[in-house]
Order: sequence, then C-alpha cells, then structure tokens
Amino acid sequence: MNPSRLSRLLLVSGIVLSLAMGIRHGFGFFMAPVSATHGWGREVFAVALGLQNLVWGIAQPFTGTLADRKGPGKVLFVGALLYAAGLALMTQAGTPLLFSLAAGVLIGLALSCTTYSVIFGVIARSVDPLHRSRAMGIASAAGSFGQFALVPLERGLIDTFGWMPALLMLAGAIALCLPLARPIERLDDPAKRAAPQHKLLRSMARIFALAWRERGFRLLMAGYFVCGFQVVFIGVHLPAYLRDHGLSGSTSSLALALIGLFNIFGSFMAGELGNRYSRPHLLAGLYLSRSVIISVFLLVPLSTWSVAVFAASIGFLWLATVPLTNGVIANVFGVRHLGLLSGAVFFSHQAGSFLGVWLGGKLYDMTGSYDLVWGIAIALGLLACLANLPVSEAPAALAEEEAL
Repeated sequence: MNPSRLSRLLLVSGIVLSLAMGIRHGFGFFMAPVSATHGWGREVFAVALGLQNLVWGIAQPFTGTLADRKGPGKVLFVGALLYAAGLALMTQAGTPLLFSLAAGVLIGLALSCTTYSVIFGVIARSVDPLHRSRAMGIASAAGSFGQFALVPLERGLIDTFGWMPALLMLAGAIALCLPLARPIERLDDPAKRAAPQHKLLRSMARIFALAWRERGFRLLMAGYFVCGFQVVFIGVHLPAYLRDHGLSGSTSSLALALIGLFNIFGSFMAGELGNRYSRPHLLAGLYLSRSVIISVFLLVPLSTWSVAVFAASIGFLWLATVPLTNGVIANVFGVRHLGLLSGAVFFSHQAGSFLGVWLGGKLYDMTGSYDLVWGIAIALGLLACLANLPVSEAPAALAEEEAL
C-alpha cells in the first residue's frame, strides 16, 4: 500500500474508532442521572451495559466474518445506523427491559460493526506485515483520542442540556460514520478476503475449531477476558466510586479524559514495541502492571492527585492490549479470517466486560462498596500475566487453504 493510500486508511479508520469508542467510554456519566430519573438502582444500568458488552462479543465473530466475506463498508454502514437508533431509543426507554434493548442490544450490535475486529481486518489485509503492528497501534491510538476528546464533551453536554438531549446529540455525532462506509470499502483489499461460503455457520465453526486446537489461542482468550473485566469495570464504575468518596464530577471527568489521553500514547507505543519484541511477553507485563497500579491506587489516600496519577497510569495500558493481541492472531493464523478469529477472542473480552460491569453493580448494591470487585480485578490481572507468558507467535501448522 502506497503512503497516500495508507494515510487515508488510517485517517478514516481513526475517525470511525474515535466516534464509536469515544461515545461508549462516556456511558458511565449517564448512570447517576438515568438511575435517578427512573428511580432505578445502579444494577439496572449496569445490567444494560453488561448486556451491551455481551451482545457486542457474541455478535463480533459474525460481523467480523461478514466483513471478511462481504466487505467492511456494508457492515460499518449498518452499525452506524444501529448506534444512532440505540442512543435515541435510550431517551424514550422508561422500563429496564426497554433500556436494556436500547443500550444493551442495539448499541452492542452497533459496536460489533464499527470497532476493532472490522477495522483491523481492513488494516491487516491492506498493510504490509512489517508495518501491520504499527498501523494497528496508530488506529488504536485514534480510538483513544476519541475517549480523550468525547468523554469531557459528554459530561459537559449532560451538565448543560441534561442527559436526554446529550444522547440525541451523540446520535447525530455517530451518524457521521455513515458516509465513511464507502471509503473503508474502497481501501480494503478484496483479493485477501475470505471466499464466500454458502454454509456460513459451518464454515465459521470449522475455522474456530482449527484455531481452538492451538494452546496459544485459548490462552489469548483467557487474557482478553481479564482485559474486558478490568477496563469496563473501571470505565463504568469509576465515576460512581469517586462520587461515593466525596470527589466531584469534574474529578471523574478528568480521570476518564486522562485515561483516554494516555491511552493514545500507550496504544501507539504498544504497536511500536510489538514490531520489535515478543507480543505475548509485552501482554504479560501489561497485565502485571495493571494489577500493581490498581493496588497502589487503593492503598494511597484518595485525592484528585491520586486519581489523576492512577488514570494516567492505567490509561497508558488501557487498550494497548488491542494491537498486541490482534498482531499475535494475524501472525499465527494469517489475515484471511482475522475478522472471525479476532471476533472470537474479543467475545472472551466481552464476557469479561459483562462480568465486570454487572458484578460491580451487583456487589455494590449488596455490600455498599466496590472493594471486593477491585480485589477481583487485581487477582485476575496476575492470572492473565501467567496466561500470556507461554503464548507462541509461530505460525500455526495449517495451510491457508484449510481456512487459516
């Protein structure tokens, strides 16, 4: 791919990821006003966002496979429509069931169409393997910029206009992805897409079964489960945790913005380091570092400064897992079915996300504290470190004609 074409690919991918990821990272600010308006406990909101992550994970292998076979542009277009519809419906959802349908099912499906597995499939097919990790890191950094830029904006919209108008404005923002579907389609390399299959589910099952035979694939899934648990628990419940301890909403906004800002550097750095060093070892060090950072955060006195240091530190490691994990998958299994296999691993991430966001709300309502969930997050980080150490990046001994 020539430099001009690569620049266009990274620009369009960056805009899509910035909007899709940036909007969802601010959902934690809606927990308190939505719950207060409807008289719900925190578990109702947490269940809806947990369902969102679970639906996202379940749908991801399917939307990734459709992008691999039919093209990413169509998938992205449908996803942007679903995203806007889900945000709009959240304003009219007066029951927990309807709210879960909007925030959980519709937006979960939308995220599976507009985020990493679909976008990284395009990058993997279009970028030379020598530069693939760097390109994925740049795209991840763009998604992080969306969090940095949009999270404070979401807080400001809620404070200025109220949570309902804020959601409608965000629906208008995500609609900007609709005209980007065509350039994404044109920038993809159709020659490297998977061949169309009449028996899609059988083909998907066969591909996944071949990958599942590899021990490293199973260990990557285990590590990604932990990643989902940690980041979604922190992203959704940190504002409420800080509020419970007497810190202002501006401190929460600062924390999430710093996570997004330092995530830009962390994602880019992960992509660069992934070109030079063992990605599994980098992942192991990343998960270990998360556990250490969380432990220190809980041990020191809570203040605006300690929150800022924690947010910057954890933000540097926030989505650094994404280019590293997808880079391992591409190296081991090739790029023809990256959407499917990346989506399958991502399902594990989202299962962890569901558990993290739901358990945070459930245990808080039971105990009045987040302490137990913080402890679980630390223990899981240590286990993820151990899981990634033995992962190999050697190509799987399977022919491309055998779907991998």
